[in-house]
Amino acid sequence: MKVSIFDKDILKQFSNICATITAILSAVLIFLDIPNKWRLTSGVVYVAFLCVIYIFLWRRANILRQVNIKIGVTTLIVKSGDIFEEDGLKAIAFNEYFDTAVDDKIIAKKSLNGQFILNHIDDVDKLNSDIESDDDLKNSIIGKEVKRKQGKTTKYKLGSSILIDDEYILTAFSRFNKNNQAELTIQEYVNFLLTFWNEINRLYAQRSVTVPVFGAGITRFKNGFEDIDINELLRIMIWTFKISKIKFAYPAKLTIIVHDDLLSQVNLYELKENE
Repeated sequence: MKVSIFDKDILKQFSNICATITAILSAVLIFLDIPNKWRLTSGVVYVAFLCVIYIFLWRRANILRQVNIKIGVTTLIVKSGDIFEEDGLKAIAFNEYFDTAVDDKIIAKKSLNGQFILNHIDDVDKLNSDIESDDDLKNSIIGKEVKRKQGKTTKYKLGSSILIDDEYILTAFSRFNKNNQAELTIQEYVNFLLTFWNEINRLYAQRSVTVPVFGAGITRFKNGFEDIDINELLRIMIWTFKISKIKFAYPAKLTIIVHDDLLSQVNLYELKENE
């Protein structure tokens, strides 16, 4: 189970429920008198009833598939699903070069990045042209990697983004090492998110936005954070969104999609209770 049976948030919620029930019973028993022969039975039934409530709370916490978190005027939803089936704008993470070669060397076919290019882009050459000609991306160029053996050579600032087909926001998320492996330090991850949220603020135009859990795929974290898990990534994403001060006014909302294969690892209940 993702949520411990003695989880502190469940205990707190259960304690509040017990206090409410006890207050109601105390008020009722002022006017009712339970016969002596029924007091033991009543006590057992009461304890059993509380046990059922506790088990219900615990089970519900473990089978959650969606939580809604209120951050100011913004509704932030964390749920399982397919990002491509969501309404509004959808964010797709690219590497710092905005590579588009889906060859299982630079971009894995099964990755979100690869699936986007293979199944949702009709003309890759046009996509490359749009990326190269975008004025905002031009201002985010930080240099060229002339020694790179495969892929593009123009390197962009992490978090820099471009709107494609008025539906997809492509963002430079990960650095690539000499072996074309995506990697980041935790400091770069936080800085990426802060820049990314500002880019979302520039591009979203009061529409709902759906993003993946950045870094939950094959990205390698360095400098002591190699074992960071998806729950920690979610907490960092939510925290950086909070401090970014971006507001999605109703009916616009922000959704973080958790892939179904990873949902069993995510404690959605903890995210909700600690909002």
